[in-house]
Amino acid sequence: MQRLINALRNSLRALGRLLGSETAFQQEIVLLVLAIPVGWFVATSWRGYALLLGVILFLIVVEVLNTAVEAACNALSREFHKDIQLAKDCGSLAVLISVAIAFGVWALAIAERIIGHSL
Repeated sequence: MQRLINALRNSLRALGRLLGSETAFQQEIVLLVLAIPVGWFVATSWRGYALLLGVILFLIVVEVLNTAVEAACNALSREFHKDIQLAKDCGSLAVLISVAIAFGVWALAIAERIIGHSL
């Protein structure tokens, strides 16, 4: 039980730091808050609603991992190193891919709502 309590404390500490200092994370949390009611009207089923929120949560998870990679790289060295640059660039690419996935899922859901049937 103590492990769970420690894990919760660590997670809440990370959440607090990200909310306090990471603009991209803050924006994605706002996006999630907006997606909760908007997704309800866009989705045509409970599964669709879960997918719309899930893809935003996926984006947030990727952003958290990208921030972790950047923090680890910065802790190693602030000087330019091609491997550190690659690690940071890969994290950024992962965020970009997750944004594209989220956009695609939401675009399909909106189109499905407008057209009136599954695509």
